[in-house]
Amino acid sequence: MAHLPGGPVGRTLSPKDLRPNLVLHGGGMTGVVAIHPATRERWRDLETLFGQHGAYGGCWCMWWRLTRSEFNRNAGEGNRLALKALVDSGLVPGLVAYADGQPIAWCSVGPRETFPALERSRTLKRVDHQPVWSIVCFFIAKPFRRQGLMAELLAAAVRYAADNGAGIVEGYPVEPKESGLRNYEGYTGVVSAYRRAGFVEVLRRSQDQPIMRCFVRQ
Repeated sequence: MAHLPGGPVGRTLSPKDLRPNLVLHGGGMTGVVAIHPATRERWRDLETLFGQHGAYGGCWCMWWRLTRSEFNRNAGEGNRLALKALVDSGLVPGLVAYADGQPIAWCSVGPRETFPALERSRTLKRVDHQPVWSIVCFFIAKPFRRQGLMAELLAAAVRYAADNGAGIVEGYPVEPKESGLRNYEGYTGVVSAYRRAGFVEVLRRSQDQPIMRCFVRQ
């Protein structure tokens, strides 16, 4: 099992145990969740899910992939085209969840190197030199929120990362204040969901946002 020197030992999970099995109710649909990599064939589904606002304020899940000046310059449509270019290139930028064949949620996961803005973050810069995969974003359609879907997405993301050779999967969730989360404050996930998915806190440079890891047995 991998762990941080002098730090907490993480829960080691086997990828075969990380299969989504949630049944959701919302938006007039009831069905078992299916979660798939966001490949070229699923681009239209991702567009449908993100809608005219590009998930959060025209982000199109490019916040962690660009410099701030690039992100602001792209302003919505440019970010959409940037994400589409990634998908068209064959890169899988994340996972799409479905219920009754309709896209209902998103989780962005990939090698940490594909999210260069993490390296520029004062609080989320690297813990050590071990290779990790990062989970950086969630978007769940409103009718399907507060039903445990984030934990299922986390499990699927860990499985996908492990299937692609990851031994450590890292996330950057927030610890909600007593007043709760406002707007899209929880887009990186919440600590309680990460704990349920087998992640442990390894470092905290910010009061409200720890770095958490899941250690995967190949």
